[in-house]
Parts: sequence; structure tokens; C-alpha cells
Amino acid sequence: MQVVVAGGAGFIGSHLCTRLVQQGHDVVAIDNLLTGRPANIAPLFDWPSFTFIEHDVIELLPELGAVDRVFHLASPASPPGYQHHPIATMRVNSEGTRRLLELAAAQGARFLYASTSEAYGDPLEHPQREEYRGNVSSTGPRSMYDEAKRFGEAMTSAFARAGVDARVVRIFNTYGPNSDPFDGRLVPNFITQALRGEPMTVYARGRQTRSLCYVDDLVEGLLAAMECGEAAGEVINLGNPEEHTVLEFADLIRELTGSTSPLAFTPPAVGDDPQRRCPDIGKARRMLGWGPRVGLREGLLRTIEYFREELTKPRGRACAS
Repeated sequence: MQVVVAGGAGFIGSHLCTRLVQQGHDVVAIDNLLTGRPANIAPLFDWPSFTFIEHDVIELLPELGAVDRVFHLASPASPPGYQHHPIATMRVNSEGTRRLLELAAAQGARFLYASTSEAYGDPLEHPQREEYRGNVSSTGPRSMYDEAKRFGEAMTSAFARAGVDARVVRIFNTYGPNSDPFDGRLVPNFITQALRGEPMTVYARGRQTRSLCYVDDLVEGLLAAMECGEAAGEVINLGNPEEHTVLEFADLIRELTGSTSPLAFTPPAVGDDPQRRCPDIGKARRMLGWGPRVGLREGLLRTIEYFREELTKPRGRACAS
């Protein structure tokens, strides 16, 4: 098939592109490199079935020929990334979503919109089911991301009701190779600080919870959601329901890196930081036959080895999308 991956140079997008070319598809990755990283897709240029187009999807799309599948993963996704680029984040999830949906409609292609667990805000329901409408601030410090994603969901749902074969997946915390060591999220922060022997920053007392899904598992979920005909018009959680406190993650990463870094407890993160985050993936299990397979220790060890090598490279700071 001919597959378009918007945000193909980002953390998850680059893994998705790799999996698609390995499956034998022709893949066109589109990314404006605002937060995506060229190094993430460098190995893919050895594949003749892979094409990269540097382009912002909020603008008129280039001529792409016949298209069978459209994955929309284009957006800053880390707090430093979307807070540094608030307008771009809102535009790519609104205008960019419209352009990509119009492409899918014109080509008769299937469409997948990558939304986020941030659509639930600081949830009052636990674990979070797709039917939960969330506890989200429309004006808070995360609103440029949370509300942009919620709008993108609304746009996708409107096109689906108009006949486009479109679905929404809400991605929970994901980690693994190709993430940026400096993107400000939990796993990159802790691993980078532990490997450098720096204090590991723990907000508040570290009692807030997260559920981490290894990127290979997440990519398999994206592919399953795209290829499931019954998923048209649906919203599906993708994540790992194994929940731990931030402090537990810090202790485990310190153990796995062999680090003696102390824990540095700091005031709570500014505004809207969710206190509990855990997906109900019953729908994904029933509809897609999907669930995570990579254990936390195994996934973290793979990620640590990636960061060991990454931190030896000269590079500027960027936020992975």
C-alpha cells in the first residue's frame, strides 16, 4: 500500500515508518522538523520504498499520487515542545487535521488520528475509559495541546460521520528509542539524569502515577487500529495499564542504570499535571486483539542503551514529536 505518515520524523512516527517499510509498503513521511529529528529516519533512506518530504501539513499538501492509508501523528507532544510552540501545536491539530482528512476523503483512504490521554485532563475517573469526557482546562498551561487534540478528535469524528473511514486513538505515555533525551518527559529525564550522575528531578513527592507503554507495542496498536474495519468512527485507548508512581519509576531507572544519582524533590509541575494516569484498554483488547507485550524492565533496558549512545553524540536540544 501507499502510506502517508504525517509526523514521520518524530519519536513514534519514525518507529511506525520503519515497521511499515518492513511490511513492504511504500511510505511517504511528511514532517516540518519543528520537533521531529532527521536522525530518527536516517536509516530509512536505505529503503527505496521510503520517501521523506519536509513540509508543514497546515499548508497545501504536495502532490502525493494514490494514497491508501493516512496516519496523522504530526504535533509537538512533550510539554516543553508544545508550550514552546503553542500556536503551531493548535494549527497542526486543527488545520493540519482538516487537510489530511480531505486527502483521505479524496483518495478513499483510511485515516488514523493520533490523539492523547491528555484529552482526559486531570481525570476524575480511574482508569480512564473512552467514554469518559475528561477534566480539561480550556485556558490552562496545557490547553494548547489538550484542547487542540480534542478539536482534532471532533474534526475526525465529523469526517467519519460524513463517510470517511477514520478512527481516533488516544495514546498514553510511551517510551523507547528515538525519543529525545531533552524532551522533558519522565523516562528521558530520569534516564538522562541517571546516566550523567545528575540529581533526578521528582516533582512534588513523586506519588503521582503513570502507565508506560513501550514504543514497539504502541506501533503494533496503531497498525491494528488502522487495519480494523470495525474501528471506523471509533475512539480507542492505546497504552499499558500497568500503573506505577513516579517515584517507583525513578528508583527502577536508577537501579537499571547502576546510577548513584540522588533524587531531587521539587515543587509540583506548573498547572494541570495529572495526578493519576492509567488506560482502560478493554476496548483495544476486544476490538483489535491488542495488548502490550514488552515488560517494563525489558523496555527500559532497551531505552537506556539507546540513551547511552545518544548522549555521546554532539547535538543541540530538541523536543521529539
